[in-house]
Amino acid sequence: MLTRRRFLECTALTGLAAGLPGGLAAAPAPITKIIPRTGTAVPVIGMGSWLTFDVGDDPAARAQRAQVLATFFEMGGGMIDSSPMYGSSEAVIGHGLAVLGKPNTLFAATKVWTPGQDHGIRQMAESERLWGVRPFDLLQVHNLLGWEGHLETLTQWKADGRVRHIGITTSHGRRHDELAAIMKTQPIDFVQLTYNIDDREAEARLLPLAAEKGIAVIVNRPFQRGALIDRLQGRPLPPVAAEIGAANWAQVLLKWIVAHPAVTCAIPATTRVDHMTENMGAARGPLPDGKTRRHIAAYVKSL
Repeated sequence: MLTRRRFLECTALTGLAAGLPGGLAAAPAPITKIIPRTGTAVPVIGMGSWLTFDVGDDPAARAQRAQVLATFFEMGGGMIDSSPMYGSSEAVIGHGLAVLGKPNTLFAATKVWTPGQDHGIRQMAESERLWGVRPFDLLQVHNLLGWEGHLETLTQWKADGRVRHIGITTSHGRRHDELAAIMKTQPIDFVQLTYNIDDREAEARLLPLAAEKGIAVIVNRPFQRGALIDRLQGRPLPPVAAEIGAANWAQVLLKWIVAHPAVTCAIPATTRVDHMTENMGAARGPLPDGKTRRHIAAYVKSL
């Protein structure tokens, strides 16, 4: 039976799909960087999904998140990052991807987040089902949980062609010693870590190590969960903002991050189409060189 709830959901999603003839509107190509171990190019601005896509079965919220996804892909987006830890986010992403017809620029990245190796295998298979994606472009061990067993599985899956890249993530500075040891000894393609203009601990060791080992770097929490944007909102942009084509603080902060030679992609999260447009604008125009990055960091520190 077609309930009112289901009717509203279908109407919203059909309208969205109708606005995307043949897939998605063309857009200028974004800046990309190369994944060192495979040579695959990925746009420097991706999309996180922690909290922002955990909306359950609500049809209006799902339709709105599909609009966020549509904007992401219209502007040349590639990497979407999620995790079983993020509630219903994987299911909501899969729902949106189905509406959009799985855009061919998608770089699908999720994680395994459980102590047991066998449970991890079942969890990753469930992620494949929720996203409607196989193989994943990237599977990561979330916050190093059970990493030894999961990397064994992921290494085999990669050899079998069930995943294209494998990696490890952390969002806790206290785990940097363990993360560095894994980077030195394990055959991973990616590492995900926290790095932003206020939280620069990764510069001392992890970013140079990633460059040395040929490991791609995904940056999470680029805005400190929004705290950086809140603090800087209303303040004048740095004088060099125009030189790098940055029209707002989100673009200044993201360009500063992805301009680091070791960084491959940053994954800001948002629930809003206008914020997605701002974020994706950071993947166009020039990136700051080393001198300009230092000027931006000094300016932000002075505010």
